[in-house]
Amino acid sequence: MTPSHGPSHGSAGRWSDLDRPPLNATALRRALLLPDGLWTSLEIVPETGSTNSDLAARAGSLPEGAVLIAEEQTSGRGRLDRSWSAPARSGLFLSVLLKPEDVPVGRWGWLPLLTGVAAATGLARAGGVDLSLKWPNDLLVTVAGAERKTGGILAERAGDDGIVVGLGINVTLREDELPVPTAGSLALANAVSTDRDTLLRAVLRSLEQWYRRWTAAGGDPMLCGLQEAYAAGCATLGRSVRAELPGDRALTGEAVAIDGDGRLVVAGANGGREAVGAGDIVHLRPVD
Repeated sequence: MTPSHGPSHGSAGRWSDLDRPPLNATALRRALLLPDGLWTSLEIVPETGSTNSDLAARAGSLPEGAVLIAEEQTSGRGRLDRSWSAPARSGLFLSVLLKPEDVPVGRWGWLPLLTGVAAATGLARAGGVDLSLKWPNDLLVTVAGAERKTGGILAERAGDDGIVVGLGINVTLREDELPVPTAGSLALANAVSTDRDTLLRAVLRSLEQWYRRWTAAGGDPMLCGLQEAYAAGCATLGRSVRAELPGDRALTGEAVAIDGDGRLVVAGANGGREAVGAGDIVHLRPVD
């Protein structure tokens, strides 16, 4: 059930909010660290600046499948070095270490999109809430009829053979806790469950399933079904968008496809098409 979000009291301050219990590390390890599974270690810390930075710093000494989770992240980073912060235990803030040795590096750019598909699938299944994907790496929910960002993904290279994928998801944030008016949370989207242990298990299991399919296909997004799944869940396609590109250049047109490299294909007013691989995307109008 969605928490009542009552105020916290007592000497523990922010840690005494009974609506936001801590994650159960023992139960999570028992459920996720399986003999033939992808996940090889799971660590939960009370607070850190950035799980991505911490995990990347240790990537050389860790096997694939290491998971680092923070109950509170004080200097979380999104794309373009934007900050990501939220109250303690109000969301899922985690990073995973992947080493896709059977996938050409040129296809690693699909990992943020894969993580988006996996997270949306897992959260829908466990939380009973519909999510959509904003290219390239935002998770959207609908709150009072409006699209709101409830999650973000950041993938960064770690050494020669690894990539750290960070995921931040707002779970129980209230309206008065949102960092910006366009932010949302699963609770505000009327999720049927905001139990973070349940949601985390569902996200990591879904991520493992998609990652296995993708690596087994040598990273081919069409062969493993990833390209189709991403397009099906992408709220950006079919919209008028403005792409704010590196070099202070902007491109306005209709988002018409996701190409084989995971880029967003935008059709301009002159009939030409351009594949956008990096930049900010602004949705200009809703889907008809």
